[in-house]
Amino acid sequence: MGNPFDSEQVHKEIKEALLKNDQALAVAKINEYFDQQKNVPLNIAITGESGSGKSTFVNAFRGIDNRDEKAAPTGTTETTMEVNPYPHPNHPNVTFWDLPGICTTKFPADKYMKHVGFEKFDFFIIVSSDRFKENDVRLAKEIQRMKKKFYFVRSKIDNSMRDEERTQRDFNKERSLKKIKDNCLQEQGLKSPQVFLVSSFDLQLYDFHLLEETLERELPEHKRDAFLLFIQKNTKYFATLSSAVAGVLIPGLSIAVDIGLLVGVVKQYVYKFGLDIKSLQSLANRAGVPLKELKEATISPLTATQVTPPIVMKVFAQSPNQITLKAVEEGTRFIPVFGIPTAMALSYITTYRGLNTFLDMLAEDAHRVFKKAMGGSSFKTEAFVHE
Repeated sequence: MGNPFDSEQVHKEIKEALLKNDQALAVAKINEYFDQQKNVPLNIAITGESGSGKSTFVNAFRGIDNRDEKAAPTGTTETTMEVNPYPHPNHPNVTFWDLPGICTTKFPADKYMKHVGFEKFDFFIIVSSDRFKENDVRLAKEIQRMKKKFYFVRSKIDNSMRDEERTQRDFNKERSLKKIKDNCLQEQGLKSPQVFLVSSFDLQLYDFHLLEETLERELPEHKRDAFLLFIQKNTKYFATLSSAVAGVLIPGLSIAVDIGLLVGVVKQYVYKFGLDIKSLQSLANRAGVPLKELKEATISPLTATQVTPPIVMKVFAQSPNQITLKAVEEGTRFIPVFGIPTAMALSYITTYRGLNTFLDMLAEDAHRVFKKAMGGSSFKTEAFVHE
């Protein structure tokens, strides 16, 4: 799960194009830069307490018998001692990670997050064979702190139902299932994710197929979230490029370069989030929703239009602070001794803030469009974020 943004040659070529004020070449190189990272992975962690049936669940989801040589090891004792990857059966860029159980001798609860590299994962499935316990709450709160999402899977539900039937005088299957699902999270005061009741040995029963369908349907949005986090981590790179150019004593160069840089990056944001007109039309066709309705769900002037310097600068200019900082930067570069360092710092700040503003705006539009499309009854799942 290393950072794939490490193409030094492309980095160098982008910088050279910017320094020459060759905006067309810079945009082309920025496109190349993003194309090299087109397969942004989605890493789904399967976590929970030891003995909750995590590995069996991973095997069931992959359609593999526990005895298969490619299966995740299972057993009555803790068998998962390392963080192990298993490919999604239908999506090559999606990986399930079978995590060791929390609160074992090797992975005590207070050190678990660090030991398994919890922050590296994009999405989580918390598996529990019983009530939502203290350690499950710990996991859920950490996931929410990271502003990521998760499903809660109550495993071995067949055992729970047998216990219910033996102990209840007026046993009712549907009522018992609803009670179990409703009680999973609400007592802990957490913002409830989706809850699924499953038996990994009786896949046709309970919510297993609903879980499969839900993950498949929501996979585009999970990929969008992963892409957003991925890009956020690399925004500083583009800001650093802007800062480097600000140190060159050529009047107007920094502003010209920043416009070219912003246009090139924002074009990729729009495309990667599926907000260009071609992608929106394709989504409208798949979802059975009129293109006009998808457009009406958006708020950014950058969506469903050609991204040009004037429109980028129009959005950029909506923040007076950004314009002020840019003007101060241009004026300070020629002040002896302190001018260049100050200009470089200001250029970094304005570009970093500007890109984050564009990113937040377009991510919000992507979310709005996805939700609108999901309202269509004939929605067919395909990648919402371009791969």
